[in-house]
Amino acid sequence: MFTFELQRTQGAARAGVLTLPHGKVETPAFMPVGTHAVVRGLSANDVRATAAQIILGNTYHLHLRPGEDVIHEMGGLHRFTTWDRPMLTDSGGFQVFSLQGLRRISEYGVEFQSHIDGTSRTLSPERAMEIQWKLGADVAMAFDHVVPGQSSPEAACEGMERTLRWLDRCKERHAELQRGSGVAGQQQYTVSCPNPESTAPPPRCPAAPQTLWPILQGGIHAELRMRSLEGTLERGPWTGIAIGGLSVGEPKPVMHRILEHLEPELPREIPRYLMGVGFPADLLEGIARGVDLFDCVAATRNGRHGTAWLPSGRVNVKSAALKGSVEALDPSCDCETCTTYPRGYLRHLFVVEDMLGLRLISIHNIRFLVRLGEQARTHILDGTFDGWSRSWLSRHYAGGSRET
Repeated sequence: MFTFELQRTQGAARAGVLTLPHGKVETPAFMPVGTHAVVRGLSANDVRATAAQIILGNTYHLHLRPGEDVIHEMGGLHRFTTWDRPMLTDSGGFQVFSLQGLRRISEYGVEFQSHIDGTSRTLSPERAMEIQWKLGADVAMAFDHVVPGQSSPEAACEGMERTLRWLDRCKERHAELQRGSGVAGQQQYTVSCPNPESTAPPPRCPAAPQTLWPILQGGIHAELRMRSLEGTLERGPWTGIAIGGLSVGEPKPVMHRILEHLEPELPREIPRYLMGVGFPADLLEGIARGVDLFDCVAATRNGRHGTAWLPSGRVNVKSAALKGSVEALDPSCDCETCTTYPRGYLRHLFVVEDMLGLRLISIHNIRFLVRLGEQARTHILDGTFDGWSRSWLSRHYAGGSRET
């Protein structure tokens, strides 16, 4: 049920197939982010039309609204969202550690103040597992201690070591949840639904297994990253592994260096997921360094602000230069936006502040990243990735899209 087939490599770049309960994911792949159980402004059909194979949900936000119990009673996250393909939920670690001044860290977990109503909440490794179990995604992420990108070796070490200790607790609680459902080792199962004595038809509950992936920490310090990897592998085996705590303020060359340091030591037989990274150039830079999966909110965030990604760089859809243009946004793109609407009309939508503009540019940006993963995969499989990616990045950077 949780397998990964590595089909071909070129240098560190990899092409594979990840099999999950709700389907297969051909890698390398970009995963759109559905923070609140919705990819911002888009329907599940919109996202399916971009050929996205897997999406994310956010444990912290879904715990606050509508609550994991509500989603569980409605049949789990897949039924709740009508998304029938694989899903992954992050642990909420990044969100709670971002609440500066509103959270208190202890060995038990993180006590935080809800940004919605100010109520006091606690998120621990055990609670993160329980919430994600009820959400019912294919992949649950371990609860980790995230530190800022420029953290000192001492702070990064503290976060890394706590992440390993919390991983023990995550693994134990996740195994307990599996055993408690009576499904450990089975291919398919059904989580018991609430109100079993009710005469009403029970809601459809999650009917597929869930796997747990660990997260590597250690900041920008190579030695700590290696210690995190060694400690994580000692606690395995795992069906996938994530690299966290990057793209959180450190320069891009530093992130590249950390990936290059880790790559030879990462297990070849499982997928590698680089968390929170997803600008176009970041995908190709990461793929070249052995990463299989990516996620980021930038595609829809940029789309809502009128920034579209093109192979030649970025374009401001609100620019007066696009007024009256009958050219497609990206003539090489096969998304709904680029095959239907001219640039001049897209600009008009932003000028009159119509929500259709936000939707159309978000669709294009997601399709752009999904398609970039597809193209990278094709070039890895036919042995031309190195030359193609260097040419693509050179053109993209020349267009002024060197993100910091």
